[in-house]
Amino acid sequence: MSLDFLLEYNPILLALGATLFTWGVTALGSGMVFFFKSINQKVLNSMLGFAAGVMIAASFWSLLMPAISMAEESGSIGWVPAVIGFLSGGAFLLLVDKLLPHLHLGLSMDKAEGIKTSWQRSVLLVLAITLHNIPEGLAVGVAFGALANNPDTGMLAGAIALAIGIGLQNFPEGAAVSIPLRREGFSRLKAFNYGQLSGIVEPIAGVLGAYLVLVVTPLLPYALSFAAGAMIFVVVEELIPESQSGNETDLSTIGAMLGFATMMFLDVALG
Repeated sequence: MSLDFLLEYNPILLALGATLFTWGVTALGSGMVFFFKSINQKVLNSMLGFAAGVMIAASFWSLLMPAISMAEESGSIGWVPAVIGFLSGGAFLLLVDKLLPHLHLGLSMDKAEGIKTSWQRSVLLVLAITLHNIPEGLAVGVAFGALANNPDTGMLAGAIALAIGIGLQNFPEGAAVSIPLRREGFSRLKAFNYGQLSGIVEPIAGVLGAYLVLVVTPLLPYALSFAAGAMIFVVVEELIPESQSGNETDLSTIGAMLGFATMMFLDVALG
């Protein structure tokens, strides 16, 4: 079925729908806490590796490569907005990481990062997880926002592929959040609520990203690259180190390879 009918809709509404989908998949993954009280470390490492692979592939195929092409088509030097936007995205996440109070799963309260606060452990845990989802929602939003200036089915298909890829990695990511929270002593319902709540930032970031692209059109290549840099920061800072915990590091590496291949297939086949 042709995707042409979707081009008639406002890109912001499309971004909202896509990020509501990715949030919903996060909630589905978080729902695994109702069936499992714990998660095998090998399985967890594989899931985190898969998520990292998807985000790495999406950063290039869905964000950086289109940004370079758009810049070149407009007569600019392709690598300039890509490099500036990419590094700016990483710098932004670095700043948020330093300022936002948060605590990673499995660590004691004295290992909390960001500005010192008296917030409860549960709040700090959710904030750490939420930090992962900001660049994902932003990336999907910017991709759909790009349709305002490139209203063709190829661009739309690429944005849809990105949303599907982010959604795929959000399922294991949701489970990787809620089940460890259950192991930390949370009730199943509370662990689920915190797990799915971490994904609510995606629709917010998605709508914001799409809106900014519509308002400041010339910044589109920079915005795409910015989202890519933010995602790579999360992958290198959080996902890869967490996926490599324990002795079975090969599983997380295999998961990352499969995640990358899955996202590459989606983007090339659909886009």
